[in-house]
Amino acid sequence: MEFRYARHTQKIESIIKFYTSVLSFQIRGRFNDHDGYDGVFLGIEGENWHLEFTQNNEQPMSTFDEDDALVFYPKTQTSVDEILKNLSIFKVPILKTKNPYWNNKGYCFEDPDGFKIIISTEKIK
Repeated sequence: MEFRYARHTQKIESIIKFYTSVLSFQIRGRFNDHDGYDGVFLGIEGENWHLEFTQNNEQPMSTFDEDDALVFYPKTQTSVDEILKNLSIFKVPILKTKNPYWNNKGYCFEDPDGFKIIISTEKIK
């Protein structure tokens, strides 16, 4: 089974820069003016998931709370270190989470839309 998380934004170019620069995701595809929407697919080659971000002239109506987050599980400490380096380069602050588990087992930060991302250190070998 493949997985796609789709979200509407009004900051598609900032989202692309953030996910490709900070998390080193690749652009897996793009579309323009498809029934009034522009969009991008971001992910990592060889994985069975990707993120889709769309934009049109409507404001997003997404709601989320402090416990909502995308959680990623890097396989190596080198991958975690690279993300931490990128967070520093792009001046993205690491945040405390409401759930104390993630303060001990990962790093939390926000994307340009304010959605939380957690990089878990739980499965590092």
